[in-house]
Amino acid sequence: MEIRIAITKEDITKLKVDAIVNAANTSLLGGGGVDGAIHRAAGSQLLEECRTLNGCLTGEAKITKAYDLPAKFIIHTVGPVWRKDSAKVDDLLAGCYRNSLTIAKENNCKTIAFPNISTGVYHFPKKAAAEIAVKEVKKFLKNDSSIEKVIFVCFDFENYNIYEELLGLV
Repeated sequence: MEIRIAITKEDITKLKVDAIVNAANTSLLGGGGVDGAIHRAAGSQLLEECRTLNGCLTGEAKITKAYDLPAKFIIHTVGPVWRKDSAKVDDLLAGCYRNSLTIAKENNCKTIAFPNISTGVYHFPKKAAAEIAVKEVKKFLKNDSSIEKVIFVCFDFENYNIYEELLGLV
């Protein structure tokens, strides 16, 4: 079987893929971490387009052009802030992956790159977040052949090692 999932540790803003996913906040107007890096690298036109989208709910996703990035599109998704007493956070994070993949398919994207959604300032435990990400991506790819490659772009070696183990690449 062809391998359709990859992992890498590099700058998501440099990837030549059809779509990169932005771990955005609900305003979609930029922020810290990967969100800030994507906004800075894409240029001011991204902020202008994002202002027309009226934000985004947690677990949902919206698409924009990628402007100065080598990707064609940016899919903005809002991950949940992790709280150990909330049963909804896992479902919301799963929705980020499902909805991003659906939007990618609707826009004829063949390649898509995901950051480690919600594992930075939103404090989602890295292993739990990676398990949800891998499960949702595998489920989507099993039922749909339109997306040829999904890349998990890891911010650090801890995340990289978690994905490597989950994907059986060790």
